[in-house]
Amino acid sequence: MDQKIINLYDMYTHQPLERSVFLERLAAMTGSLATALGLVPLLEANRSAASIVADGDARIETGRVSYPGTAGEVKGYVARPKGGSQFPAVIVIHENRGLNQHVEDVTRRLALEGFLALSPDLLSPLGGTPENEDTARDMIGKLDPKQTVQDLLSAVAFLKSHSNGNGKVGAVGFCWGGGAVNQLAVNSPDLDAAVAYYGPQPKAEGVPNIKAPLLLHYAGLDARVNEGIPAFEAALKGAHKTYTLHLYEGANHAFNNDTTEARYHKEAAELSWSRTIAFLKQNLNG
Repeated sequence: MDQKIINLYDMYTHQPLERSVFLERLAAMTGSLATALGLVPLLEANRSAASIVADGDARIETGRVSYPGTAGEVKGYVARPKGGSQFPAVIVIHENRGLNQHVEDVTRRLALEGFLALSPDLLSPLGGTPENEDTARDMIGKLDPKQTVQDLLSAVAFLKSHSNGNGKVGAVGFCWGGGAVNQLAVNSPDLDAAVAYYGPQPKAEGVPNIKAPLLLHYAGLDARVNEGIPAFEAALKGAHKTYTLHLYEGANHAFNNDTTEARYHKEAAELSWSRTIAFLKQNLNG
């Protein structure tokens, strides 16, 4: 698919553009509204896409939980290996679409790797993640960033004292959630590991506060997010922080999301996931 079309979709989902404006511009690029409408399903997440780890997989236990947030209960989805306890814990932070089926699948994937995984619905203060993705994106823009950080700090505390945890907590986030991981790392002295997928970078002045080792995944074609890499890396080096940065050439923003056909990049997704699992196990076990 033409990179200009993918870049337009990225503008639509992150600036965001009104859907009517997005479709108008897409029609201009493709020659007709009919052609544009035919491309939209390839760009948007496919809710019917098969999960890698099925809901109800006998090897894991899943459930709905809540923990105290700054403005009431924060709801979430939790998964862990069946049987046993003392698992390293990981917070899974969703994209700007909220806590959806894909994020729950990622949470189950982590459980299958031996983690106690929690994905909080960070739209809980606004009533929770809606079915409509455009509505979810609008709601994300209405969140109080400071409150969101506090709700994530509460998630760290919740998992630190969880009866099935080993006392160590990491976080992994994607897109908007990758930016949230970076903010959590800046604000939490108790975070033990942080993995950010193509996430907006924190301000340089906050970098000295980071305690957790970082694993940073970026897409080579993601010009919007990547423009912040040099300043972030300079700040990390200047503050002598532990981090590893990978740039996946030929991959687009959201390359790990296998429910978006146009942007999913199988090789980058599989390589970054193997690196993520190894990094989390190294820093959260023992």
